[in-house]
Amino acid sequence: MAIAKKKITLSPSRDIPFHHLVLSQANVRHVRAGVSVEELAEDIARRGLLQGLSVRPVVDADGVETGLFEIPAGGRRYRALELLVKQKRLARSAPVPCVVREDGIAEEDSLAENVQRAPLHPLDQFRAFLALRKKGQSEEEIAAAFFVSVGVVKQRLKLASVSPRLLDTYAEDGMSLDQLMAFTVSGDHERQEQVFERLQQSYDKQPHVIRRMLTEGAVRASDKRARFIGVEAYVEAGGTILRDLFQGDDGGWLQDVALVDRMVGDKLRADSEVIAAEGWKWIEVAPDFAYGHTFGLRQLRGEPVPLTTEEEAARDAVQAEYDRLSEDYDASDELPDDIDARLGELEAELEAWEDRPLAFDPSDIARAGAFVSIAHDGSLRVERGYVRPEDEAPAEPEADLGAGDGGRVVAADSHDADAVTTDAEAPEPEEDDGLSPLSDRLMTELAHLKKGDMATEAETLLAETGWLPEPLRTPGYAETDGRLAPEPASEETVRKDGETAMGQSDGFADTDEAEPAVHATLAG
Repeated sequence: MAIAKKKITLSPSRDIPFHHLVLSQANVRHVRAGVSVEELAEDIARRGLLQGLSVRPVVDADGVETGLFEIPAGGRRYRALELLVKQKRLARSAPVPCVVREDGIAEEDSLAENVQRAPLHPLDQFRAFLALRKKGQSEEEIAAAFFVSVGVVKQRLKLASVSPRLLDTYAEDGMSLDQLMAFTVSGDHERQEQVFERLQQSYDKQPHVIRRMLTEGAVRASDKRARFIGVEAYVEAGGTILRDLFQGDDGGWLQDVALVDRMVGDKLRADSEVIAAEGWKWIEVAPDFAYGHTFGLRQLRGEPVPLTTEEEAARDAVQAEYDRLSEDYDASDELPDDIDARLGELEAELEAWEDRPLAFDPSDIARAGAFVSIAHDGSLRVERGYVRPEDEAPAEPEADLGAGDGGRVVAADSHDADAVTTDAEAPEPEEDDGLSPLSDRLMTELAHLKKGDMATEAETLLAETGWLPEPLRTPGYAETDGRLAPEPASEETVRKDGETAMGQSDGFADTDEAEPAVHATLAG
């Protein structure tokens, strides 16, 4: 015959006036942790007591019930109710739902209630916050209801908005919470899943790798291009920003790169038009220029523009404030945030005073240009005053020495054929031991002579210069008053067939007339 199993009997529940309840020494919780009693009291005041107390009758020495009930399980809830009574927000006689137990051990009841409790999975909390948000509660209301910051609510909602496929993987312990946090950088579910698939083939699945993959191609808000156009202007133009709510992201990432490039180009063009209005011959515009972009160009020297009285007063006021703050906090190991920020602003203002544009001569501006780009800090960078080789002014002719009264002739302007003379006495020539300087043209021609023509051509080119050494002089020349005098002599010329012919020359005319014959000989 089968033995019938004893049916389980649950302890009865009843409402007991608050002033009939007392704490039990059998309660195993002695260290306070988790939500504070104050927060729990506010929660009970808002939504009522969601879970009743576990109590046992208090008996006297004879085992007779005294009408009081001790609480081995639910001590924090009792303290929260007690606080509400002290604040006169709850009556002392208010009924409290309780489960009355008489069997077993009180300490066992207290321990079981705390140990057998399963903590809520984080994903369940994320989804619960999202459900409240969808039902109309604001982030601030949710934060106030659960005694967390608004930032925490934003994080939980962000986690709940990840691709459902990834949330299921997280629920099955297929990824860590830190990895799930990294996926929140992008709100594009398709993009999240693409990165997740790529991770399956990678050995490195660290959160920073996930963030890098999700933001590939995006422009950081700290990038000089983003700072140049302004993040607010980018958002107003319809741009999207990726944000990381779980760690510092320097303002996030600007996702629409095409929009960033278009806004950068438009702003650079507008700024360059202002620079071009200064009169420069050319303007080159780009977000960046390669290193050495000014090589081969001559840089003009501009003059600093003097400050006005008002500008000097403004600069001195900024410098005085900077010096005062620096002196006041010189001994501090760490500056307060507001002081540190203010010093940074003052430094930027002082640098702006130092980096004022230079003034250039209008004639120089007419043949020079400027480079317009973006500086490392996102400000406009203008490099003025660069002259290209083809824009250089033509060189003025060398001055010719005048004859007669010893007056000096000054080179005339290229557009004016008249020479300008002065009455100043010509400077005495320097002592040169009878030697006249060789022109660059003569040096070049001598360097290209053939060996067979060297002696003859040297005599021709160096005639009347005093530079011809004695071993190179030919018999056809005699020296008169320290100079070589031409006499009839033989001249070697090179025919087209390579043979050498000897010819007579009646002497050379001056150097300028002889040079064409030299060129013709070399050309033949």
